[in-house]
Amino acid sequence: MTATGRPCLFVHILILLALPSMGAAASDCGQPATPIARIQGTDDRSPLAGKTVTVEGILTLDSRTKGGFRGFYLQQADHQTDDNPLTSEALFIYTRRKAGKPGDRLRITGTAKEYHGLTELTGIENLIVCGQETLPRPVPLSLPWPENPETRENMRVEFRQPLTIIDNYNLARFGELTLAAEDQVIATEYQRPARSATQLSRQRQLQRVLLDDGKGEQDPVPVPWPPGGLDPEHTARAGGTVSNLTGVLDFRFGNWRIQPESIPSFNSANPRLPPPAHPSGDHIRVLSMNMENYFNGDGNGNGFPTSRGARTAADYREQHRRLLRALKAPDPDILALTEIENDGYGPDSAVATLARALGPDWHFIATPDSDGNDEIRNVLLYRNDRIMTMGDPSRLTSGPFQNRGRPPLAQVFQRLNGTASVRVVALHLKSKSCRGATGGNLDQNNGEGCYAQRRAASAVAITNWLEATPAPGTAAGTLITGDFNSYARETSLEILREAGFTSMVHWFHPCQPGSCPHYTYRYKGEKGSLDYALASSELKPHILGAHTWLINADEPRAIGYKSSLDPIKSLPWRSSDHNPVITDIRL
Repeated sequence: MTATGRPCLFVHILILLALPSMGAAASDCGQPATPIARIQGTDDRSPLAGKTVTVEGILTLDSRTKGGFRGFYLQQADHQTDDNPLTSEALFIYTRRKAGKPGDRLRITGTAKEYHGLTELTGIENLIVCGQETLPRPVPLSLPWPENPETRENMRVEFRQPLTIIDNYNLARFGELTLAAEDQVIATEYQRPARSATQLSRQRQLQRVLLDDGKGEQDPVPVPWPPGGLDPEHTARAGGTVSNLTGVLDFRFGNWRIQPESIPSFNSANPRLPPPAHPSGDHIRVLSMNMENYFNGDGNGNGFPTSRGARTAADYREQHRRLLRALKAPDPDILALTEIENDGYGPDSAVATLARALGPDWHFIATPDSDGNDEIRNVLLYRNDRIMTMGDPSRLTSGPFQNRGRPPLAQVFQRLNGTASVRVVALHLKSKSCRGATGGNLDQNNGEGCYAQRRAASAVAITNWLEATPAPGTAAGTLITGDFNSYARETSLEILREAGFTSMVHWFHPCQPGSCPHYTYRYKGEKGSLDYALASSELKPHILGAHTWLINADEPRAIGYKSSLDPIKSLPWRSSDHNPVITDIRL
C-alpha cells in the first residue's frame, strides 16, 4: 500500500507480468491443439517452420536455470502420440516465462522454428499451466543408433547399455563427454590408408552421443562430471563407462546430446594402473615419451611464458613435477624423449635441468651444433650406474633433416658388466597438422592426415642412414623409438617394417577394430599409437616385453599441469598428452 492507503499501480503491474499470459484461460486446456508430431514431421526440418501453432504437452526437463538454455522441453502425453516411429513427440520451448515445472501439463502458443537443427517453439504468446500429469515413459535407445535419432529429438530417452567415454577433451570447457557403444580405434591402426579409413571415421562420428550438463555456459564451476566434480584424484578417464543414463535427447552445436534428468553412474572400466613390472633376469628398460613441450624458461625460474609449453613458472614447476614422477616410476635405464626445448647443453638448458632432477646417476647425450633449427629436439638420457655408452653419438642431418625437422639421434649402449649392446635411435617425425602443407603433403583423404609424404621420405632416409652406419659387432640390434606421428599401418611405418623393424608393442599386443589394449594417443574420440619401439630383426628375439603405460591420453586435459585444479600429491597422470612406451631388452 502507498502512504495514502491506495494500491500501488506499479506493484500491480509487476504481479501481472509474473502471472501466466492472460491471453488465454485455463479453460482452454484440452481444446484442440496442433500435435507435436505434426510440427516435428518426418524430415530433418519442421513442415510448419514459421507458422504460429498451439501445442499441449508435459514439461519434462527445465533448462531455465542459471546458465541453462533459456527454455524447457515439452513432450506429448503417451496417450496422445501419433504412434508413428518416424516422428518425434517433443519440442524445445524457448522462453523466459517462468510458469511450469517438470510434470506440469502446459498449453503454449508460439512460432515453430528450426534453430541450428533443433526444432523449437519461440516467440511464445501464451503459456498456461493446465495441471499435473504423469511424465511420458522414456524411450529405450542404444548405440549404434537403431534408427535416425531425429525421430526421438527432445524426447525422454534411456540408454540401457553402459556407454564408453571416448573423448573428454571439452569436459571442463563445455561440461560434456563423448560416449559411444565401445572404444573406437582409429582405422589406420589396423588397415592401410585408403578413402575407406576416412569414411569409417566419419561414420563413427555419427554413432556417438554427448553427455551434456544442461547448460550453455563455458568453463562450468564445478566441472560437472564425474559426479561430485572433477579433480586430479577423481577423474573421468576415457575408456570408462557410464550407465543408468536417462534424460532428454537434444541436438545442439552439431551433435546429439543427452541432457540427464538424474545423475548417471560412472564405472571404472579403464582404471589407473601402476607401471609394468620388470621382468626377471639381466635386461635394460628403455622408456620413450613425448614430453609435450618441456621448456624451462631461462633455467633459473624466469623467462616465462616460453614460445611453447608452460605459461608461468608455477605451470613449469607442476609440469616438471609430474614428468619426473612419470619418468622415474617405471625405473628405466634409458630415456628417449621428444619435445624437449632445443636450447643447447649448458647447465641451464632443459635437458641438463631434467637430468639433475632425475638424480646424480643420470647423464644425457650431447650433440652440439647437430640438433637442427626446430624449437624442440629429441634427447637420450641414461643411468651411468647401470649403463655405459659405446662410441660417439650421431644425428641424421641430411635429406629431410638437413634444413628442417628434428634430426634423429643414435647412441650405442651397453649394460655395465654386460657383453652385448644395443643401438637406440630417438626420433620425432613431422606432425599431421596441415599448417603450411602443399602438394603431396596435403591431406590425401586416406586417413593419414597431412605431411604423410614427408614422414615417408624421413622413414626412407632413416633406414638408409642406419644401413650406412652399422652398429658395432657387439650390438644385439637397433631399437628405433619415439613419436612417429603415424598410426601403425600408415606409410612411414610400412617403410620401416619392410626394412625389418617391428613394432614390439603391436607384436605383443595387436590392435583390432574392437580391441586395442595398448595405445599412446587419443584424437577426436579415436585411439591408436603415434609412439613406438621398433626392433630390428636381430634385436627382436631379445625383446622381453613392450607396453604402453596408460597415464596420459585417457585423462581429461583439464587436469593437466596448466589447470587450476591443484593435485593432492605428485601425480604422473596427464603429465603429457602421449602415453609412454616401455621396452625391456635382454642383454
